[in-house]
Amino acid sequence: MRIIRILRNVVLLLIAAAIVLAAVLVANTWRKPSRQIAVAPVAPAAVDENAAARRLGAAVKLQTIASADADQSADAFRALHDLIAQSFPAFHAAARREIVANYSLLYTWEGSDPKAPPIALLAHQDVVPIAPGTEGDWQVPPFSGEVKDGFIWGRGSWDDKGNLFSMLEAAEQLAKDGFRPKRTIYFAFGHDEEVSGKRGAAAISKLLQSRGVRLDFIFDEGLLITDGILKGVDKPVALIGIAEKGYVTLNLSTTATPGHSSLPPPDTAIGKLSAALARLESKPFPASVSGVMRETLQTAAPEMNFSSRLALSNLWLLEPLVRAQLEKTAQTAATIRTTTALTIFNAGNKENVLPGRAEAIVNFRLLPGETEDSVVARVKSVIADDRIKVTPLPGNTNPPPMTSTSTPSYQAVNRTIREIFPDVLVVPGLMVAATDSRNYLDVTDNIFRFSPVRATAEDLKRFHGTNERLSVANYADMIRFYRRLVQNVAQ
Repeated sequence: MRIIRILRNVVLLLIAAAIVLAAVLVANTWRKPSRQIAVAPVAPAAVDENAAARRLGAAVKLQTIASADADQSADAFRALHDLIAQSFPAFHAAARREIVANYSLLYTWEGSDPKAPPIALLAHQDVVPIAPGTEGDWQVPPFSGEVKDGFIWGRGSWDDKGNLFSMLEAAEQLAKDGFRPKRTIYFAFGHDEEVSGKRGAAAISKLLQSRGVRLDFIFDEGLLITDGILKGVDKPVALIGIAEKGYVTLNLSTTATPGHSSLPPPDTAIGKLSAALARLESKPFPASVSGVMRETLQTAAPEMNFSSRLALSNLWLLEPLVRAQLEKTAQTAATIRTTTALTIFNAGNKENVLPGRAEAIVNFRLLPGETEDSVVARVKSVIADDRIKVTPLPGNTNPPPMTSTSTPSYQAVNRTIREIFPDVLVVPGLMVAATDSRNYLDVTDNIFRFSPVRATAEDLKRFHGTNERLSVANYADMIRFYRRLVQNVAQ
């Protein structure tokens, strides 16, 4: 009987503990209020959608293709500069234009208050090339700039001439209305973002530094308004990139004695390097729901269905379950770990000759907190083979610092999104790709990476892909967004 009483008491204690735990979980879930600010939508500003779409289409026709040698597209960049000047005369009368590093553009719209800290709006003129052999897969020619079926079609319509021209359209409207900003606004349009921005954006940044300019914030391309990407939310989500992953590329190489394939040694160059790469893929960087992603989830949690809200409001206990769920898709997995991508492998030149050298290129996108040094150290540890040489390539960058969401500038961006897109939730997020903004770390502490573009999972396939396009209606809203942003932050 005594054993039965003990077992009964243990069961009762376990039941009581479960009830208490459930009560704690539910209390945590409901006590965390919404983080969405209350904002009244503004009446949509008038936009001549068809005329604006034609101007963007004309820009798409100009093949400003990014390359290691920008001079290859020199004529296209100069033609784009001429098109911009012709299309936006009121803005050009109000602002000062400078050509930096031959092809980048810097506009200075002087503010009326010299003591007010300036800001900068960024975009890039260059576009990625069309993948060879895919030209025929486009519904319209990739550099036609055709306006068809409610879309502006072509390479750059979305990335990033859509942002660039919508900024200029907004500035042109404001200039025509007699608007003068209280604080100075820089419009900085680099020409080599797709190949690192080290010539264009970096040169603009250095020019601003030389003039003693310190920016309150910069606003660059980035995350989007997505629908159906964040599970558990039944509204579109506008993600403001408050952080960006670092970019590190390593060359892994090894050597062996070359010889005839009929007498292979136990260890070949290809075999040694392949084994090292296999170990890298089998042991990815650890995943962690921390930093930016934790803030993303905790901001979104109050707007989610109950099960998702409960899990995200109690990460202290349920983080392993949340992490496992996020790792199920490439898009969300990339936000919680430093990623490893094997991109190039070179070895051998004849089927019956053992190569004396093999090398591979591995690209890493670093979570905030990682550095090039920490990545190199981990790679060497995982490979555990001194015969493999690990060499960082030029152009690597560590993750920039995270921008605070408690600043007035973040709240202004947040408010502007809610005014123009009243149906969306606004959430901070991590930019997993690289942007020109990483070249401006010496002139500002606040960087926001957001493109006011509505996108579905299907649309994301068009980014750097086939049939890139931007809807005319969305483009009009982009113009309205930038107009309102300037009014909110510089009026």
